Amino acid sequence: MFRTDYHLHTNASSDSEAPAETMIERAIDLGLNEIALTDHVDFDDRYTYTDYNEYIPKFISLQEKYKDKIHITLGVEIGLDNMVADTVNTFALSFPFDFIIGSSHSVKKYDLYYDRQEFFSLFKSKKEAYNCYFEEMIKNIKVCHTFNVYGHMDFVNRYGTYSDNSLDYADYKDLVDTALSLLIEKSKGIEINTSGFRYGLGQTHPSIDFVKRYKELGGEIITTGSDAHRPEDVAKDFDTAYEMLKEAGFKYITTFRYQKPVFVKL
Repeated sequence: MFRTDYHLHTNASSDSEAPAETMIERAIDLGLNEIALTDHVDFDDRYTYTDYNEYIPKFISLQEKYKDKIHITLGVEIGLDNMVADTVNTFALSFPFDFIIGSSHSVKKYDLYYDRQEFFSLFKSKKEAYNCYFEEMIKNIKVCHTFNVYGHMDFVNRYGTYSDNSLDYADYKDLVDTALSLLIEKSKGIEINTSGFRYGLGQTHPSIDFVKRYKELGGEIITTGSDAHRPEDVAKDFDTAYEMLKEAGFKYITTFRYQKPVFVKL
């Protein structure tokens, strides 16, 4: 079976201390066919991101070093924000990325990790807060054009401040379906991100109901990612992810070349 981890962070991300080579070598040890290094770029004063003019030559040297063992894709994870859409789009077009994850890390300028207390206190209920998250996602999809898959679509439940942070697709169906339909219309995909298991949520991001609905609506572009920031988490829980793909009706996994999807049979 073709196995690829398309969501990996290295010490080029501010929240990882792992050298790229340790992530690559772990992937090789696991027998992966391909990986994408997708370090963070968030246009938020709390974050610093690497200078890609310096990063890309180093990346190319690693790609060359390991070319006989594994294919390494030049990726990036950009924090999408409709309030700075021009900045997001300009950055994405400035470098020769093969693959771009677009993610909602902040909502209305509130970072879901650092500002969780402030963000969730704005709302009278969990339903209102989660609705806001998906409403902003829809806005992001409409104006941030330069990404290939939407990352961890339902991860707002990771940082909720409620006694029950669970997020049921059925409760947000109209908004989620709108987001998924827009992604399909714009030839963009989603990922199955296995980090939810590491965060004790007992699910992938998004959950299986999102994945099934994406397929039902006609979606075909889907990647698998561990969101690993440490080598020990590379491809973690991927057996579950691949079973989910099959359960949802997918016969292919997606990789990317020059931001064009390549479908590889499962």
